[in-house]
Amino acid sequence: MRQRFGGLPSPAEAEEIWRNIWFEEAHNSTALEGNTLARREVVELLRVGKAVGNKTLNEYLEVQGYGDAAQWVYGQALNAGGWTGGKLVSLAEVREIHKIVVGPVWESVPPANALPDESPGNWRRHEIAPFPSGMLPPPFTDIPARMTDWTVRAVAIKGKTANLPEQIAASHAEFERIHPFLDGNGRVGRLLMNLILVRLGYPPAIISVRDRPKYLLALARADNGDPSALGELIARAVLNNLVRLVYPAIAGDVKLIPLEALATKGMTAHALRQAAIRGRLRAVQGQDRVWRSTKKWVAEYKTNRYNALRGPRRRANHGFQFSTSGTATVSIRATTESPD
Repeated sequence: MRQRFGGLPSPAEAEEIWRNIWFEEAHNSTALEGNTLARREVVELLRVGKAVGNKTLNEYLEVQGYGDAAQWVYGQALNAGGWTGGKLVSLAEVREIHKIVVGPVWESVPPANALPDESPGNWRRHEIAPFPSGMLPPPFTDIPARMTDWTVRAVAIKGKTANLPEQIAASHAEFERIHPFLDGNGRVGRLLMNLILVRLGYPPAIISVRDRPKYLLALARADNGDPSALGELIARAVLNNLVRLVYPAIAGDVKLIPLEALATKGMTAHALRQAAIRGRLRAVQGQDRVWRSTKKWVAEYKTNRYNALRGPRRRANHGFQFSTSGTATVSIRATTESPD
């Protein structure tokens, strides 16, 4: 594994996988806050800048702001420059992430109650109502000191410890309790969590919108001194992306791994999935409905595809499918050359 980028494959080495993580994170993190863009709408907006659907301008701007901030975070994890002084995270980064996240929306429609010195990247100057759980954020006058203390504790997080998920969870929950900004605290908090994770050598954690009730309950438990549930949620999210990012780097040629982990810039996960469905790529679909293949099978498919483009067109002669114990379906199709 690479020493840079926390030991993970860099975006240049696993571009398709990082891009899909970017789409997933932007979709789920904004959806947790109520954004209604569907995943395909998020993908089109971030991929080509196209607003698909009939949503409000603010919703598109929210996703765009988050997408820009997530890209900035991934870049910072790769090369922090002079932002941190070699530390895990800095207050300057906290402010910059907030500026990027809320900037597009606030430029269009700033919060009605925002004061001039509460602009993107600046601490709030308002008191916050208690959370539904009953937790009351500190007075705005305490925020500079509280955020300094938060940074000190975040910098002290150690990556190679058994309780790392709980350390990350406690840090994330503390940031949300402080609620240092007028708006955007949830999105900024999750981006900071991922900045820290990637710098420690782990993939980003994507909290699924489907897990929103669990996430809010886990945050409430963490507010009361028990970060274990939130730590478990984060650990599962990290593990999911760890499989997607690291498996391709350590898997042998014949190990079955998800198609998404085998995708490249020139051969997307969608293209591989279509090839598997049509029987052109040897692949297995498990009970979880995830298609899996191997490096060897994908290499064979690419070679056959290249040869087919150069030679006579090939036509399916017959195809068949079989099941193994009802747990997977393998699709195989034989072909013969046909004259033009």
